[in-house]
Amino acid sequence: MNKPDIQLKSFDAIFLNHQKSKVRYFFWATLVFVVLLLFLPWTQNIKSGGNITTLKQEHRPQKVNSPIPGRINRWYVKEGDFVKEGDTILILTEIKEDYLDPNLITRTQSQVKAKKGSIGYYQEKISTVEMQIANLQQAKKLKIEQLNNKSVQLNNKLKGETAELEANNNEMKLLKNQYERQLKMYEEGLVSQTQLQQRNIQYQNATAKKIATENKIAQTQQELINIELEKNSVEQEYTEKINKANGDKFQNLSQITTTQGEVEKLENQVSNYTIRNGMYIVRAPQDGQIVQASKSGIGEILKDGETIAMIVPSRVDYAVEMFVKPMDLPLINIGQSVRFTFDGFPAIVFSGWPENSYGTFAGKVVFFENSIGANGMYRVLVAEDKTIKRWPDQLKLGTGSHGIILLKDVPIWYELWRNINGFPADFYTIEKKEKQEEK
Repeated sequence: MNKPDIQLKSFDAIFLNHQKSKVRYFFWATLVFVVLLLFLPWTQNIKSGGNITTLKQEHRPQKVNSPIPGRINRWYVKEGDFVKEGDTILILTEIKEDYLDPNLITRTQSQVKAKKGSIGYYQEKISTVEMQIANLQQAKKLKIEQLNNKSVQLNNKLKGETAELEANNNEMKLLKNQYERQLKMYEEGLVSQTQLQQRNIQYQNATAKKIATENKIAQTQQELINIELEKNSVEQEYTEKINKANGDKFQNLSQITTTQGEVEKLENQVSNYTIRNGMYIVRAPQDGQIVQASKSGIGEILKDGETIAMIVPSRVDYAVEMFVKPMDLPLINIGQSVRFTFDGFPAIVFSGWPENSYGTFAGKVVFFENSIGANGMYRVLVAEDKTIKRWPDQLKLGTGSHGIILLKDVPIWYELWRNINGFPADFYTIEKKEKQEEK
């Protein structure tokens, strides 16, 4: 056998030259698989970085400030110590001259007591003035009654004198008539001159009696006028006395009101001094760890409101602070589901298939701002969703996170087409998504 024949047999044995190729079957199978893959569901999402913060403001690190200016007298903690709410952090001593008196509260309370005593004296004075007013009113009433009685007597006297005047008039008319007839008879010589003179004397006496009675009536009327004037004088006199007494009463009432205001002011000072004494002891506002003490040593001066240290709370409800682009904000809703990976915790993430990811943690949107931030993005706050998976206990404030806000489920081909064209994710609401999941 020659050498070329040997080579052909080897060629047939190695390359299987006479068998049919299966490459095209693999190609079509791969093509069908890719086409089916394109119709698999894909969850649209918004990716954003963030940091661990707290859900409530009181759970964030806070400053412990000095409530009053003072001098550090003693420290009770050091940096790194854990404290309970109400534990003493340090004690201050007073530096303002207005509060240096150790008996300041006692002395102020004595002033309050003295002011309250003066109020009692003014009240007693008012009682005395009220009694004086009552006596003046009674005296006025008696005086007026006395004058009224005298006026009644004079009116009765005037009636009697008026009746007497009427009798005098009648008598005078009778005597005048008799005198005139006697005069006529005298002229005729029927009576003597003596008889005429007697009649004349009787007539003159009656006229005098009438005039005397008229003078009595005039005098009585004048006395009635004087009584009315006296009544007016008594009314004016006692009114002036009562008004003066009322003026004293109101002046005392004004003094009481002024003194009560001073008492309130002093009691306010006592309360302020008492509260200030309690501020010399600076206490922990909540459970936590003392860090970043800004003052050290004994005797250092603290200003009003100056920071003493920072306290990191022990009880914390963590949340993630995320920032999204303005074009993604309309897709954010309260209660929306979010998946997280945290720095330092291993994870395998399929952003479009959150159920198949490993090492992710669940959250839900609880708040988002409607005003854009300085970084040109909107702030979103996401809290832990305890119904799905709890966040690790090792999380600390400021830890980095990577969030995936879950949106609508769409086919993969549609998501590829959307990204190629640069279109935003589909707009939808949580209610619509829930209805789709129910269907």
